[in-house]
Amino acid sequence: MFSTCIFCHANLGANESIEHFPVGRRLAYDASRGRLWVVCRGCERWNLTPLEERWEAIEECERLFGATRTRVSTDNIGLARLRDGIELVRIGAPQRPEMAAWRYGDQFGRRRRKHLIFTGGALAAAAGLVVLGPVTGIIAGSSWGLYNVFSTANSAYQATRVRAKLVLAGYDEPLRLRLKQLNRVALVQTHTAWALRVPFEVPGPSRTRAFGVVPLPRWANATDRTTLVTGDAALQVAAKLLTAINASGAKREEVRSAVGLIEQTPDAASLFARHAARPVGRQRRESSIEVGGGHAIANLPKEVRLALEMATHEESERRALEGELSLLETAWQEAEEIAAIADDMFIPDDTRRKIAELKHEEQGD
Repeated sequence: MFSTCIFCHANLGANESIEHFPVGRRLAYDASRGRLWVVCRGCERWNLTPLEERWEAIEECERLFGATRTRVSTDNIGLARLRDGIELVRIGAPQRPEMAAWRYGDQFGRRRRKHLIFTGGALAAAAGLVVLGPVTGIIAGSSWGLYNVFSTANSAYQATRVRAKLVLAGYDEPLRLRLKQLNRVALVQTHTAWALRVPFEVPGPSRTRAFGVVPLPRWANATDRTTLVTGDAALQVAAKLLTAINASGAKREEVRSAVGLIEQTPDAASLFARHAARPVGRQRRESSIEVGGGHAIANLPKEVRLALEMATHEESERRALEGELSLLETAWQEAEEIAAIADDMFIPDDTRRKIAELKHEEQGD
């Protein structure tokens, strides 16, 4: 049984209320269609479960939903909270806009709140340095200069932190994308179909600063490469990258606009092909779009970016429900693998060798 979010690789948590499915703190289910999702409390994405125990778990959810008094509901969707804090979302037969408001409104709304809190907190801290520094006398000299230092440090942090990790065939370890690579991910039109052009970081060899005192991280002298992803793999990669690209979230009216765009195309591939082939307009940072051809996803209108992300999610579920469960199983396994190695990704090689030696010595004893 898997316990990691397919999309953000966060731990989904556990529960003791659903005996046949003890994973997750928020479960959504559709009894009439036999569907069960675990809602990640980190990114609010819905992880469809391909497990055989799904029917027994759905029956338990239905029984518990009916027994609790702490619930709100419409004719089609209901939300109940159990005594131990587990939340159940019961799906009936909602129209697509109503379903989108529950599924994607929560996802993009929570991202937006987190983004506003983070940026607001950073601005407040910087403003406090400017205003209170000279008054309190704690900070000597120019507070405006300190503000610039703070802003520069924050910008450097945002630029260097890893935004996404990808596992692709032909590469020994997950590919890392920071902000500069993420902003250059592009939709391109090939001779036969659309494709995804993905820049990624290749860490350089370990180096040290002057006198060999402070080790430099491997990304400090990294180089960039680019790979072209096509077919089903492109949709799977796009699903992960769009979560990072759309990290600032969206308002509910923007979600509704995105739903309207999805309804204009028969499937996710058609939506991607449509925007891969669209004429390049005079958008901001047009030069970044022109490099290598294609259209930088980060520069597309917001409702288009949201629609692309929503379409990838729905496409993965459609295929799973049609019987291609192996794709979903692969996605779960990949999420588990990335989560397992994420913590030690930047450990120096010397440290890894030392840990391996210690483990070998312990086994020898």
